[in-house]
Amino acid sequence: MINGFKWGQRTYLMGILNVTPDSFSDGGQFNSLGGAIDQALHLVNHGADIIDIGGQSTRPGAEQVSLPVEISRVVPVIEALRSQGITQPISVDTTRAVVAEKAIQAGANIVNDISGATFDPAMLSTVAALDIPIVLMHIRGTPATMQTLTDYADVVAAVYEFLAQRLQASLAAGIKQEHLIIDPGIGFAKTAEQNITLLQNLARFRSLGVPILVGVSRKSFIGKILDRPEPKARVWGTAAATCGAIAQGADIIRAHDFPEMFDVARVADAIWR
Repeated sequence: MINGFKWGQRTYLMGILNVTPDSFSDGGQFNSLGGAIDQALHLVNHGADIIDIGGQSTRPGAEQVSLPVEISRVVPVIEALRSQGITQPISVDTTRAVVAEKAIQAGANIVNDISGATFDPAMLSTVAALDIPIVLMHIRGTPATMQTLTDYADVVAAVYEFLAQRLQASLAAGIKQEHLIIDPGIGFAKTAEQNITLLQNLARFRSLGVPILVGVSRKSFIGKILDRPEPKARVWGTAAATCGAIAQGADIIRAHDFPEMFDVARVADAIWR
């Protein structure tokens, strides 16, 4: 459970705040402290329920930054947002247990791990000790290699099996069931066609018994459908994919574009919730 969120009653929105110089759609835009604070205020003022702060780009081909660099990007922003009086839950987008711990100490509430807590063997025990929620995402390989690892006999079954196993490992590590959230990893080690297949079959993941987070915002499969190479030109395509995810039962939508996705989610909720 996050901050009294009531799953199934409405869709919650996670606003993306990348404090990196090289993210695929907004790299370098918010990596000054002032820019990051302004963007966070924009997100919460236009309907974001959670702020997701990442100091390591996870775009296809991205290489990992050093631990001190990631900490120096993320922790001051979290501290600044709390000092500004932002009360919304903050998630830290990291695969490193040390970063997660320092972010939580600085005022974050949730860990969003794109590796499903597979990159760092200390992540699950750290999250259990901190007694906080974690988002477990499906990936193959690393952001540097993932787009060469898209050969699945059945992409839905493979993602389901991975997430089921990660949930089991999380419970075994002592993480509470109510602290677990899954993410099928749209755009991570998937072709455009596989991303669409996952969105069409999102409802199948409900049987895992935990909330589902979906991130489709500005992703390349939308660009491929629309022939829009520029990520920021994919807002309307993102709106359509967001609507589809909500219709299939997504509980949290991770998004760049506010207030646009706030409006999309409210109308979609009126129809499907």
